[in-house]
Amino acid sequence: MIDKTFVDTNILVYARDASFPEKQKIAYDLLGGLWRNRSGRLSVQVCNEYYVTVTRKLKPGLDEAEAWRDIELYEAWDPLPMDLRTLRKSREVQLRYGLSWWDSLIVASAYFAECNRVVSEDLNAEQDYFGIRVENPFSFSSSAS
Repeated sequence: MIDKTFVDTNILVYARDASFPEKQKIAYDLLGGLWRNRSGRLSVQVCNEYYVTVTRKLKPGLDEAEAWRDIELYEAWDPLPMDLRTLRKSREVQLRYGLSWWDSLIVASAYFAECNRVVSEDLNAEQDYFGIRVENPFSFSSSAS
């Protein structure tokens, strides 16, 4: 059985952000492995954040057509929709672990996507949420495979 990995927005963005070449390579290689293993997962929230970030916040950013092509590629990962059960689980995560609302949505989405790990620069590396381990691929203490 292949372990499923939930990818936070920052990993997708770094794969496209040439202003951080070291992080770009790590993120690009990580995503490549997830494509090969067919183990990558994400949510509609992540797709939304990615699109806005790469078209409006990156310098230089992607044009909207190129960013949209990326979103269409990530449709293969069957992005988890935003629904009431995800909102309810997010609230449970927020209350139990004290995370921000946006990070709670990431954990809740990973939970419903049946992932055993989340790769993120923002969440606490090595933390465990409902059996989902967080890894920061840019940290020497976590594995990026």
